[in-house]
Amino acid sequence: MKHPPKVALLIETSNSYARALLQGVRAWVREHGPWSIRLTEQGRGAALPAWLHGWDGDGVIARVENTAIARGLRATGLPVIDVSAALPRLAFPRVATDAESAAQLAARHLIERGLTRFAYCGDRRFHWARRRGEAFARATREVGGRCPLFSPTPGAVDDEVGEIARWLRTLPRPVGVLACLDLRGQQVLAACRLAGLHVPDEVAVIGVHNDELLCELCDPPLSSVIPNAQRAGYEAAALLARAMAGKRLPLALHEIAPLGVEARQSTDLAAVGDAKIASAVRVMREQAARGANVADVLRAVPMARTALERRFKAALGTTPHAHLRKLRIERVQQLLVSTSLPVGEIAAATGFEHPEYLSAMFRRECGVGPREYRARHRAGLAASRA
Repeated sequence: MKHPPKVALLIETSNSYARALLQGVRAWVREHGPWSIRLTEQGRGAALPAWLHGWDGDGVIARVENTAIARGLRATGLPVIDVSAALPRLAFPRVATDAESAAQLAARHLIERGLTRFAYCGDRRFHWARRRGEAFARATREVGGRCPLFSPTPGAVDDEVGEIARWLRTLPRPVGVLACLDLRGQQVLAACRLAGLHVPDEVAVIGVHNDELLCELCDPPLSSVIPNAQRAGYEAAALLARAMAGKRLPLALHEIAPLGVEARQSTDLAAVGDAKIASAVRVMREQAARGANVADVLRAVPMARTALERRFKAALGTTPHAHLRKLRIERVQQLLVSTSLPVGEIAAATGFEHPEYLSAMFRRECGVGPREYRARHRAGLAASRA
């Protein structure tokens, strides 16, 4: 009888992104396995485990964080799939979050809040952090001009926070800051307190990876870009299975689009000079997903409808109705990918009276229907939740 393939997962379990990668691998194995999995506790970027040398395995999925790890894995002669983007050059086929899409989501989130000044706080040690910053600068250039890219000198946490605080004081405000990941976002928030800067009114901060526990423990809670790490893990497992079956894989980067933005208090502002429109934007963010319409906004922020239309277009370049529609569609997208709710229940949860109307609007806005969108973006998710 043929034995199941023996696969090593060299992935840390200390953060939400890595755990979601593992859930995606588990989903693929449940659908297509079995595999004999070897997973041991380790830190991100840790040296390869001693047992790997001489291990009688068939393949590896690993976070290739540095050249030493890459050399050691290459020496095994086994098929390897990389699920990190730390190195600029591909050592193995790689599955990672789409840096351009993540930066664009963060930029759009801040621009919609009326911000016109932007900055990026990264980590010079990692290729993915540099790419994310460059993409954010491109995404904000149309409305914000120059976007400073900053990385504190690696060292003690308190030293890094102090350096970030000194940098923040040099920025024109209000400013929207993208942190390369949630841990850096936590540092930026601490630096704002140290510098005496108010969040979000003077500095709005958004991170990446949406580590829910970490984001909620921040003061104030941190907004963050939501990756699709489960799909990344699923795709990595599918690639490794092909390699272990003798298929030759090209040395290529497979990028997975993120799911959206989880908005929290760190970006809860409307940085427009018109106080009435700022209030209207806040009401829309709070109520759009429940089916609010322009009349509901006017009840919360009393003014003439024609004045709202004219002033909203002047401040944000779009109409109140279009902005509400976009917010509702974004919520539908999140529910399609992050839950197994039927489309009818999602329609009811987001204020659509009929699922057919939701489907028609979704197709018009996104180019595909809800079910096709779900199929594209949540491969293996149902199995991973089983």
